[in-house]
Amino acid sequence: MGMIEEQLKLLKTTFDKHAGKDADKGSMSKAELADLFREEIPEMAGDKTQLNQFFANLDGDKDGKVSFPEFVQFAASLMLLYSAF
Repeated sequence: MGMIEEQLKLLKTTFDKHAGKDADKGSMSKAELADLFREEIPEMAGDKTQLNQFFANLDGDKDGKVSFPEFVQFAASLMLLYSAF
């Protein structure tokens, strides 16, 4: 398995680990996203106001959930931020 394929599987595994705790396995609630931040990238966990704003920006279709495609867009944006440093 190539490195890119491994990273794509890791991205999906990470999403699946945090999504669906509220019974909807295809999306993440705000609480699930907060858990992801606390566990995976604690330096970005921030305060509740920051998390609410971030969630609102990440929830592109404004359905109150973060889907896997929205999560992938977040991950790609995050990668671009990290590569700038």
